[in-house]
Amino acid sequence: MSSILVTGGSGFIGSALVKALLKQGHAVRVLDDNSRGAPRRLKEVEGDIEFIGGDIRDAAVVTQAVRGVDEVHHLAFVNGTEFFYSAPELVLDVGVKGMVNVIDACRSEGIGKLILASSSEVYQTPPHVPTDETAPLLVPDPTNPRYSYGGGKIISELMAINYGRKFFDRVLIFRPHNVYGPDMGWEHVIPQFARRVKAVAAKQPSGKLPFQMQGDGRQTRSFCHVDDLVAGVLVMRDKGAHLGIYHVGTTEEVTIADLAARVAAHGGRQIELIATPAPAGATDRRCPDIAKLGKLGYKPKVSLAQGLAPTIDWYWANENLAPRS
Repeated sequence: MSSILVTGGSGFIGSALVKALLKQGHAVRVLDDNSRGAPRRLKEVEGDIEFIGGDIRDAAVVTQAVRGVDEVHHLAFVNGTEFFYSAPELVLDVGVKGMVNVIDACRSEGIGKLILASSSEVYQTPPHVPTDETAPLLVPDPTNPRYSYGGGKIISELMAINYGRKFFDRVLIFRPHNVYGPDMGWEHVIPQFARRVKAVAAKQPSGKLPFQMQGDGRQTRSFCHVDDLVAGVLVMRDKGAHLGIYHVGTTEEVTIADLAARVAAHGGRQIELIATPAPAGATDRRCPDIAKLGKLGYKPKVSLAQGLAPTIDWYWANENLAPRS
């Protein structure tokens, strides 16, 4: 068993990974400032972990957190599409400084194992779908603030791989694809749709619900339940090759219009779609090729039909936790 640091461990994916690592018997330390994470996500295991409160941009704090562990899982980043547009400088500040600090701390403390959470945003508009790990990484327009996130992840991948060649025994990178589940945050499409359906239904008790969305609804995504994501990361950790990059997700591709209709149907309603212009930089289609990780034994188990309902229910039951405007 290993001693593992998870940065961003009170985040949605981070907290799920922390719990899975604990179940495997590892000792887990978490570094997070809870600016995007939430202590409630780790409540059930708070007595089983060591928690260090601090900013990933603080080099001294990162070095303290790394000291004495066997490996580092680096997940700390600013996620959520609305932040890409509203606070791109923050996204890059956290992403780039955080990656520099993690690598520097690992080197100074002699930590040879590093797992990095990247993103499907690194290849933005893929040249083919399903998309494998060889797709070129791309920032099509540096003036578009959306690419602050994808650009930060590209930098992180480049640093992990190139420092990994010389200074690490084992570096692994995983690219999550549209991960969802209860308590995933409030800035993503599923929670936004769930809240909007509930709000509109309250104002209009009968008939089709007028439902406005960015784009015409034909855009597609492949949603991966957080349990499948964590299972994929653990398969990669056990069997992945040094400097390997692995897509983690599902191949169940759905349109955004269909997703909205499913959310409404869970509440017994139908929608009337109202299309609006899509934001600049939005990707029309995204679905990962997961054959590379599949060869190591990964196979997603939670369909969207199984995972969507409890996710919607969580948001309808916990609206009091939503950030105030």
